[in-house]
Amino acid sequence: MPNLAEQIREALTMFANSDTQPALIGGLAVAAHQVVRATKDVDFLVAAEAADKIHNALLNLGYRCLYRSEDAANYVRGTEGLDLLYAHRPLARRLLAQATPRDTPMGRLRVISVEGLIGFKLQGFTNDATRTRDLDDIRALLKIHRASLDLAELREYFALFNQLELFNELLA
Repeated sequence: MPNLAEQIREALTMFANSDTQPALIGGLAVAAHQVVRATKDVDFLVAAEAADKIHNALLNLGYRCLYRSEDAANYVRGTEGLDLLYAHRPLARRLLAQATPRDTPMGRLRVISVEGLIGFKLQGFTNDATRTRDLDDIRALLKIHRASLDLAELREYFALFNQLELFNELLA
């Protein structure tokens, strides 16, 4: 089993060498926001302009590209997975810019806000309703952080994906 911490440290070095400031998203960001759950890959939000530079750097580290579009890319190296979401829309750019730096055993790591993470999880679930883990993550994040969440911001995300009924159900 690969060491996820080592993979993250290596990725952070690669991002620094590429003059790119990523933000942690996905399952590890869920864990960073106090929801315990297993994950087998690492997910980052990065500026869209850095896509080619990061792609080449990951290939140089021995990763193989499984999928790449203007919005996202998926890489593997052995049993290690690394996924990228490219911030090119204003909302994603704002979430990337506002990611909070944290000192971790892997190094200084920027983590997306709980609201932003819920928004990305909602997008994943809306795009593919079989991604029930995303809905479970949303429920858990709402339960733990309900008192401190910006509900107006969350409402905007749910409205963006035509999921206001789900929003009201989750908050009931």
